[in-house]
Amino acid sequence: MRIRDVLAAKPAGVLTVEPGTPVTGLLTALAARGVGAAVVVGDDGAVVGMVSERDVVRHLHHRGAGLLADTVSSIMTGPVTTCGADDEVDALAGVMTQRRIRHVPVVADGKLTGIVSIGDVVKTRLDELEAHRDQLEAYIAG
Repeated sequence: MRIRDVLAAKPAGVLTVEPGTPVTGLLTALAARGVGAAVVVGDDGAVVGMVSERDVVRHLHHRGAGLLADTVSSIMTGPVTTCGADDEVDALAGVMTQRRIRHVPVVADGKLTGIVSIGDVVKTRLDELEAHRDQLEAYIAG
């Protein structure tokens, strides 16, 4: 299965923020969308980083409440591992596991086209296993 298949099963749209967005603005956007991460994009629309609730919590622990007045660029992770729509889900699962990455932006021609989470990868794998099980049961039942 390819990344494009995963994206087809998801709602369209990716939460993006600019590097200069205040952390409080990021938190508002994450809560409003009900997601745990946002892709940080530059003025040209290129992916420059990722920022998640975990990033906020880790930096808040070390820097205190003053962090909330800082910008996303001070806590984002970058450079970012990306993938393409034609990449295999299994290959991406390996990369995500090895690098301990929970969200991977999907990019085509340098522009953001989607995002895949570890939850999306797990759901895809479970769906594939269920389909294989159903095929085996049908074969055995004859």
